[in-house]
Amino acid sequence: MNHLKNTCSFLYFGILAAALGSFTSCDTSFAKQDQPEAIQHELKDLARFVDPMIGTAKMGHTYPGATVPFGSVQLSPDTDTIPYAVDGQYNPDVYKYCAGYQYEDPTIVGFSHTHFSGTGHSDLGDFLLMPTTGDLQLNPGTETNPESGYRSRFSHEQENAEPGYYSVKLLDHDIRAELTASTRVGMHRYTFPEGASSSHLIFDLVHGIYNYKEKNVWTVVRVENDTLVTGYRQTTGWARTRTVYFAMSFNRPILNYGREQYDKRPYNGFWRKFDQEENFPEIAGEQIRMYFDFDTQHNKELQVKFALSPVSTRGALQNLTSEIPHWDFERVRKNARELWNKELNKIDIEPAEETEKTNFYTAMYHSFLGPTEYMDVDAQYRGLDLNIHKAENFTNYTSFSLWDTYRALHPLFNIVQPERNADMVESMLAHYEQSVHSMLPVWSHYANENWCMIGYHSASVIADAIVKDNADFDEELALEAMVNTARTKYYDGLEYYMKKGYVPEDKNGASVSKTLEYAYDDWAIAQAAKKLGKEEIYREFSRRAQNYKNVFDSVSGFMRPRLNDGSFKKEFDPLDTHGQGFIEGNAWNYSLYVPHAPQEMIELMGGKERFTQYLDSLFTMELPDTYFANTEDISREGIIGNYVHGNEPSHHVPYLYNWTDTPWKAHDKIRMILREKYKTGADGLSGNDDFGQMSAWYIFSAMGFYPVAPGSPLYALGSPSLRKAVINLENGKTFTIIAQDQSAENVYVKKVELNGKLLTEPFLDHSDIMKGGELGFYMTSAPPQ
Repeated sequence: MNHLKNTCSFLYFGILAAALGSFTSCDTSFAKQDQPEAIQHELKDLARFVDPMIGTAKMGHTYPGATVPFGSVQLSPDTDTIPYAVDGQYNPDVYKYCAGYQYEDPTIVGFSHTHFSGTGHSDLGDFLLMPTTGDLQLNPGTETNPESGYRSRFSHEQENAEPGYYSVKLLDHDIRAELTASTRVGMHRYTFPEGASSSHLIFDLVHGIYNYKEKNVWTVVRVENDTLVTGYRQTTGWARTRTVYFAMSFNRPILNYGREQYDKRPYNGFWRKFDQEENFPEIAGEQIRMYFDFDTQHNKELQVKFALSPVSTRGALQNLTSEIPHWDFERVRKNARELWNKELNKIDIEPAEETEKTNFYTAMYHSFLGPTEYMDVDAQYRGLDLNIHKAENFTNYTSFSLWDTYRALHPLFNIVQPERNADMVESMLAHYEQSVHSMLPVWSHYANENWCMIGYHSASVIADAIVKDNADFDEELALEAMVNTARTKYYDGLEYYMKKGYVPEDKNGASVSKTLEYAYDDWAIAQAAKKLGKEEIYREFSRRAQNYKNVFDSVSGFMRPRLNDGSFKKEFDPLDTHGQGFIEGNAWNYSLYVPHAPQEMIELMGGKERFTQYLDSLFTMELPDTYFANTEDISREGIIGNYVHGNEPSHHVPYLYNWTDTPWKAHDKIRMILREKYKTGADGLSGNDDFGQMSAWYIFSAMGFYPVAPGSPLYALGSPSLRKAVINLENGKTFTIIAQDQSAENVYVKKVELNGKLLTEPFLDHSDIMKGGELGFYMTSAPPQ
């Protein structure tokens, strides 16, 4: 292959001269970037309790592959490629593949480098690699006929997933595939069968999760030399314009390479002078699949390092050489596990049942998968304005699923990841400054705003950090950003909301949900303004926070859609989830969505006794079969009565009993949810994990408290399922939770003590956690009389 080396050497030198430096300096950088920081207590190997397979079946939408905490690379198997539309119609089967992997599938298409965890939508699956033997095939084939393509059958008995590592036997090719990762680099190790004479590595730049909805705008590949390939992929889909750069390095020389290009455009002028189908170093097109051949007869092992960058191929090369400058796969795997153990050790638990360790630490694992770092090792990243920026004194993050994660995930970060959460707020403020709309993110990823879901819940995240004194950012800018976002008239019914005090259903759909969520976000802004001494803003947004009252119908007793003329919509079914003014819920669920003013809501709904009956009915009522029709994201597994744990608007609901005269009624329900909706096994999640929100609910509730209204320093107490939990805080202190007489039967809380003093109200202040101390629950089997 001498001609390959000669052809590419001039390309290689120009790119690498400035990027690489010496291997000595690279190794030092690697140690700085990826080695866990020294901590005071000895780390336990808690990673052994994590099962990344939990949530990979049904609608959990998690992926089992290799990644590090908040890592930019999520290197994971994809089990199928499903068209987004069939004959011009939405294909409901595509919803299963938000994470690219479904546990029930019998084949693996390959291993791609970007994935969302637990979301209800997708856009990723970039840069799929698949090792094969035998005759070369450049199409993926089908699940029913895998021999027709490069995919392979596999068995779960020969598959292993653990934090930072994944392996599987590709049965059709007799290849063992192993994956590990650093923050920005995925590392592959493929062991080919003895004596394989034709060993290929397929590089698929057509592949993407939600195939055919996401369209390749352009892909470019440059074969720099016989061990290095660079390029980029630009797509349009959920994100309108998304560009990801890569650098791919092999531990052995390429024997031969080629491509199949589906967009057969005529080549003009200069390009006609070359045979571009085989061993041509510059490749570009809309849809490209490539192959690389290797000699594995004398050495069965092929290793690949694959680095990503939001900025450039130069950035990808710097990331690669800084983070993994060597070919020691086991070293990278060990380092990834140590990084996970550092994060998992932030909470040390003693469970009542051994399986609870698996559920708890898997929930922590899922909670720390995102948002993900979005910048190169030199802190450069692509901003919302598509220009290149440098993160000054903070780590830039992307993938903010805020409609989900503001509820419990970011509040959890304010306890166990305060530095990261402050950096996430910095990232949101950078988004605001780069936004032509002068708005904070709604649902953003990879330098794009997707405008997915409703509300402006970045305000909740920021306000919660300010109120809880975790504001290592420009608080004045943060308040300005929240206020300007909430005053953006052309955003999703806000003009009507500000003028009328509600969103009219005949002018803007999901109007009740929007009105209620805007009112909560406004309250959060008011709390931040109060903390910062901005009295005028506090008064303005405190008034706006009362707008929830404008969609309450005292006749029906429910929150109900109103029309532009001020009347309530006549056609109204409080159980209907379609076209009734709600999103991912119905009137029964959303009538309880006033987390910032539960006492006033209870009075509005008829007082404590009547409200308690309402909550009781919610958990015990039987739903008609028609309720489940056409609800792709709501399954029976996620529902108790009409309480929908699989969808986030209900997550605070069990804790609302704390504002009634019977707070103990929350206890058995919380324990029932913990027991029935979170289990071991691939189908252990009762709905989308939603980038860690479902998992964060579990972590809080298993410890015995929950943030009903982020933006308030108070947590509502519940019924812990653990015997003991020790939170190792970043400030060096510990907060210990102990449940005396804990058992499966003792679900009721007799009394609670903080540092030996009896709590007279079922609430806990954030400052008491951060000061360190001990919270004691005394458990019993009988509710108070």
